[in-house]
Amino acid sequence: MSELEYHAKSEQESADWEQRQEWTIDEPESGERIDKFLTEALGEEASRTQVQQWIKDGNATVDGRTVKPNYKLNAGEEVSLVIPEPKELEVAAEPIALNVVYEDSDLIVVNKPRGLVVHPAVGHYSGTLVNGLLYHCKDLSGINGVMRPGIVHRIDKDTSGLLMAAKNDLAHSGLAAQLKEHSVNRKYIALVHGNVPHDNGTIDAPIGRDPRDRKLYTVTERNSKHAVTHFLVLERFGDYTLLELKLETGRTHQIRVHMKFIGHPLVGDPAYGPSKSKGVVMDGQALHAAVLGFKHPRTGQYLEFEAPLPEDMNRLLDVLKLR
Repeated sequence: MSELEYHAKSEQESADWEQRQEWTIDEPESGERIDKFLTEALGEEASRTQVQQWIKDGNATVDGRTVKPNYKLNAGEEVSLVIPEPKELEVAAEPIALNVVYEDSDLIVVNKPRGLVVHPAVGHYSGTLVNGLLYHCKDLSGINGVMRPGIVHRIDKDTSGLLMAAKNDLAHSGLAAQLKEHSVNRKYIALVHGNVPHDNGTIDAPIGRDPRDRKLYTVTERNSKHAVTHFLVLERFGDYTLLELKLETGRTHQIRVHMKFIGHPLVGDPAYGPSKSKGVVMDGQALHAAVLGFKHPRTGQYLEFEAPLPEDMNRLLDVLKLR
């Protein structure tokens, strides 16, 4: 079978999430209060109370001017929000069991189980991977602030697999630079709906907030970021396909959004999958970060790690093989 490329080019790329977010108001959002708009746009990143305070502090502007939280937006206006550094607060170390794949004085690589949140968020400060890392490592890099110490990259709560964290700022900067230049080798295993017709291919399609539901993402040319995913078919099961997916970029929900875009959403995906799934059932998306490779930020030595599929995905594949 042939190789297929899916392309959708972006005319605009938003600035780095940690510094600034920008939106262009479309007709459906015209007349909406800015505090409501920003709260929905940020999803779980901030509460409405927090957003209102940012607006009052002058962190949000409309066409370059500050406004009140009850300001009603108009189509065509440019909304900008500068997210301030998180305030110092206590994120407690907790004795959470970690599957440590590699560790030295600079970094740690763990195999995260499905269901474990990576870092604390507003209103949810415990029971995360970061809480467990603080207990295990005693110290992590501070570049990403007190809410995300040591976290260089993330994987979703219901995605299992390999994730690296930095113990100091030197390691964090070195690993982050590799992610930015797309030199980190990240491969995922996923089970998707449908029979993917091509043995391999590339999805090149920009990702941004979904205007219909701003807690989700979609392929769009507005307020989006460049995103590229490569796929390789590993095995076909009639109505399902097992894929290896290699990330060239690392956007939020990238694989989940890209697979929905080409008509093959992930099995068990509660946000991007079909509302009703016939046949196999999965608690959370069938997605596993299987391979992680990078140069050690201090020594320059290339390190690569592989994590086997979790038991729930293996059970799912066993069911399909018996069909």
